[in-house]
Amino acid sequence: MAIVKAIHQTQTGKNDLFVNTGNHHTMTLNEFVKKIESGTSVYSENYYIKHDSSGKTPVSKPDKSTSNNLE
Repeated sequence: MAIVKAIHQTQTGKNDLFVNTGNHHTMTLNEFVKKIESGTSVYSENYYIKHDSSGKTPVSKPDKSTSNNLE
């Protein structure tokens, strides 16, 4: 499972920089969104894209655990 953590936010609170906690790969919001939307990335298994007023937002897919939510 690829665990991703938000490591930076804009002044409005939108997460815009992420890190894979397993391999320490850093991704911008756009990079993370593209990987999720590709459907073939390991991230597609655990995250989806929510469309809201601030644009595209990566969100953890719901499951029974709260320990693996996007932070």
